[in-house]
Amino acid sequence: MQESSCSYEFLLDNVFFLNIDGPEVQKGKVNVALVVKKTPTAFELDFQTDGTVLVPCDRCLDEMEVTITSKDKLFVKFGSDYAEENDNMVIVPEVEGEINIAWFMYEFIALAIPMKHVHAPGKCNKGMVSKLNKHLRTTIDDETSDEDIESSVEEEAIEDMEETSTDPRWNELKKILDNN
Repeated sequence: MQESSCSYEFLLDNVFFLNIDGPEVQKGKVNVALVVKKTPTAFELDFQTDGTVLVPCDRCLDEMEVTITSKDKLFVKFGSDYAEENDNMVIVPEVEGEINIAWFMYEFIALAIPMKHVHAPGKCNKGMVSKLNKHLRTTIDDETSDEDIESSVEEEAIEDMEETSTDPRWNELKKILDNN
């Protein structure tokens, strides 16, 4: 049997995200290029996803735009009952002979969003930063400006990233090097 392929283009906008009703993303504009290859044993679906989605900022809760890009594969085989064998293999009942890929496209988009989403320095909602400032003060005399709080929160985030970027197990291995 010879392999054949078809290409499709989808523009996923706010209406798509509203209809899919997923918790991670409710607004955005994402282009999905899909290539479907028919092989002797299955259909191979290659998704190329590019666009932007709106998600809440972790610090001020205002919406922020996040650019996403991903390449994903999904294999579809015919069988007797619908089943998802693993992360990228789906079995479709042969009597139905079709699959709705909308939820798969949504999942690929949701998985492409970084774990941490925070506005660029100085772009957070000033009112929320001010309220955060009030709750971070340790005494009434502590008069720290909103910009100072925002920069200190950013510095703490950078320090956290630096601390977590070094796996603590390496410290034990460094002791071995120091002994030689």
